[in-house]
Amino acid sequence: MTNLPIYDKTGAKVGDYSIDLDALAPKFSAQLLKEAIVMYQNNLRQGSAKSKTRSEVSGSRKKMYRQKGTGNARAGHKRSGVRRGGGHIFAKTPKDWTYRLPRKALQVAANMAMAEKVRGERVKVIDAIALQDPSVPKTKEIAATLTALDLARTVLVVVDQYDKNTYLSVRNIPKAKILPVSDLNAYEILRPYQLLVTKSALDKFVETRVGK
Repeated sequence: MTNLPIYDKTGAKVGDYSIDLDALAPKFSAQLLKEAIVMYQNNLRQGSAKSKTRSEVSGSRKKMYRQKGTGNARAGHKRSGVRRGGGHIFAKTPKDWTYRLPRKALQVAANMAMAEKVRGERVKVIDAIALQDPSVPKTKEIAATLTALDLARTVLVVVDQYDKNTYLSVRNIPKAKILPVSDLNAYEILRPYQLLVTKSALDKFVETRVGK
């Protein structure tokens, strides 16, 4: 069992959280983790690159001048790929890069990513993240919490659920991002330097993944 300290918004320790990393990720596979990260990165690609072929550019298809007698190279029409303004010889076309690994494989990859993050001491647990006045966003409050917990580098804030104003408060902070635990995956876990996870979110993550 690994014990993680639980902090409040002021950075004071208010308890401990026990997590069994061997139950969460019994084995470690660097290959599976890499395949999951590559999949998520591929799925982020727009695939919208496009250039025109010689059949798509404008211009006459008439031969520019006669084959012999001009002293010039033999030339076809203006749309030729070897001429300025002509079509691309190996034109780019839109492509769908998305694909999907099996659901269980992605779950195992997320478990391994979380276990490695805990082992690297880059996960901090907080009792709750709540604004004093939930009706308005308050970036200053969230920033003060991150400073109190010594989270100065890129950080992902993981919560069970969040409202619009909490989301807006975190979004205004450079190098900070907030996600509900249901959207957590291996790529989102490994991308930031540190994780700030609420106790309820970590409970939900462990309960839904251990033994599955």
